[in-house]
Amino acid sequence: MGLAHADDDTVWSYAKDQGLVIVSKDSDFHQRSFVLGFPPKVIWIRRGNCTTSEIAILLQTHQSDLLVFACDTEAAFLELG
Repeated sequence: MGLAHADDDTVWSYAKDQGLVIVSKDSDFHQRSFVLGFPPKVIWIRRGNCTTSEIAILLQTHQSDLLVFACDTEAAFLELG
């Protein structure tokens, strides 16, 4: 998608236009979700230094929560730690 080095505005707009959920360790997206609302929805990973595989395990562990969040028409933000 060519967004590896994109700024937050570009990522936000792309996710909004494509109907995607942003998953990030960056608190900027958390703050942006409060200011701008949704879409897109934001999942904030609240972990310190961790590996990609640890994040994958966290997401797998919370798969049912993620599905509920994705389908909730009023939920804009989910925090996982």
